[in-house]
Amino acid sequence: MRAIYLTICQALDRITALLCALACLVLTGTILSVVILRFGFDTGFVKLQNLGGYAFAVLAILSLPYCLRRGGHVRVEVFAERMPQGYGRIADIVALFAFVIPVFGLLAWAWLPDLAYSWSIREGAIETGGLGGIYLVKTMVPLAGVLMILQAIAVLLDPRITHLDREEMQQ
Repeated sequence: MRAIYLTICQALDRITALLCALACLVLTGTILSVVILRFGFDTGFVKLQNLGGYAFAVLAILSLPYCLRRGGHVRVEVFAERMPQGYGRIADIVALFAFVIPVFGLLAWAWLPDLAYSWSIREGAIETGGLGGIYLVKTMVPLAGVLMILQAIAVLLDPRITHLDREEMQQ
């Protein structure tokens, strides 16, 4: 059962990585296009600017579970140098149980009423003539919360994923 769960989380991580890469490409292309159109041709498109903003939002929120899976999250390791070798694993377990799982569970749960309303009205662009579909971008918030919880549990189940233990495994 553990192996199946870790396989599912790895597949979800690959999908997340693909979505992040796609969002990064869209963001780069739209920003480059906006700059060229604005300064080269003295024109612009609000929909194109909105697409860049949507891509940035998707990239920013989906980068969280992507980084957690790879142990790339930010840490403040003031005491880590003086602690025994297994300290990193214990710190990860405490942090994941005490902070990551409850906070992202609350984020996903608290966001659902706003998301349901956004979907019910098919929330469109804020600007006149802008790109619609904000409800699709807002869907990424609880999705990222659920992915964070799933990846946190995967980190708890598979010690090879942790940041500090990765260095120990290479030796």
